[in-house]
Amino acid sequence: MKLEGKKFFVAAVALLLAVATGDQLAKGQAPTTTPPANGQQQEQQPDQSGPDSGGPGGDNGAIAIPKKGEKADVPPPPPEPKVKNPAGLTNFSLRVDVPEVTLDVGVILQKTHEFVPNLQAANFRVYEDGIPQKVNGFQRTRAPITAVLLCEFASTNYYFVHDMRNAAYAFAQQLQPDDYIAVVTYDLKTQILTDFTQDKRLVYESLNMLTIPGFKETDMFDAVYSTLDRLSRIEGRKYVVLIGSGYDSFSKINLDKVLAKIKATPNVTIFSVGTGQAARITGNARTGMFGPKEIDYLQADNQMSTFARMTGGMSFFPRFAGEMPDIFHSINDSIRNQYVLNYTPTNAKQDGSYRKIRVELVDNEGQPLKMQDEKHHPLKYDIIARDGYKAKQQVD
Repeated sequence: MKLEGKKFFVAAVALLLAVATGDQLAKGQAPTTTPPANGQQQEQQPDQSGPDSGGPGGDNGAIAIPKKGEKADVPPPPPEPKVKNPAGLTNFSLRVDVPEVTLDVGVILQKTHEFVPNLQAANFRVYEDGIPQKVNGFQRTRAPITAVLLCEFASTNYYFVHDMRNAAYAFAQQLQPDDYIAVVTYDLKTQILTDFTQDKRLVYESLNMLTIPGFKETDMFDAVYSTLDRLSRIEGRKYVVLIGSGYDSFSKINLDKVLAKIKATPNVTIFSVGTGQAARITGNARTGMFGPKEIDYLQADNQMSTFARMTGGMSFFPRFAGEMPDIFHSINDSIRNQYVLNYTPTNAKQDGSYRKIRVELVDNEGQPLKMQDEKHHPLKYDIIARDGYKAKQQVD
């Protein structure tokens, strides 16, 4: 009876295990296994069979890298040909920089200061250092201007300040709506009253401020040098209308440095208008025992003329206020009406040297051009052009 009871108990336990196993299989769970009798865990063997896609077969399976399709055999590109230099010759690069000179030329009648129109390219002959140059481009321009009104405003003499104000107002009256104008004054230091603007009201407001000067010094060289330095950063053609006595008393920059700056600054034309001419004639130009004398003013006039001549401008030294409108009409006409010549210099060296330029007018036969009025009276004219330029300096 005891043996039959044990068999019945074992059979019941087996039946319960079978029922539990069936329930787990129905729920999709893996059946639990009993650990071995010796207490050691059995190692799990990874599933080595991979799926068709090449990925792992299970969470614990190894990662199988999919095989790439075999590429067709493509022949390699042919090697680039190697060029060998001759023996003793190293590699080098060649860069050709062909300069071109742009020259603004004005032709003005001496008597009336009127611009001479209707000239052709064949009427111009250009020389550089005495060698004729071939003119490649020619046109006549009439465009708005970009100019600096540079005025001497120092407590030296009332007559000089009075002449400067008359000249500045005469210039401002002939401005066009598209013109860009800056107003700069100088005595002991240079001061910008109005930066470049197209608003004529600002220009007049700046001129109205010039009532009581501060210092007696007239540092013209410093003012011209700093103005050219600022204009060198602006593209295109620029103009400086210099109104003053031309006398320099206390500049840190000397005349030689100013002339060198003028030569090195392209596309800038200076028009000079001297002040105090009537006061010098009447003896009212002296500013004390140690002030400038007549010989000093003569030297100042020469400096003003040199600035204008070197840049292709004009210089005027009026004695009366009634001359101002005609003077600035001539300046305005010269600025807005010009012939632009382009040529490639025969001297292509980039040595930083200064090249002298000379322009002549010729007729169809190559002879000097002669002009006549309607009564067949000969007319004299002036050719206004820059007297030279500084070639580029080659940088090694």
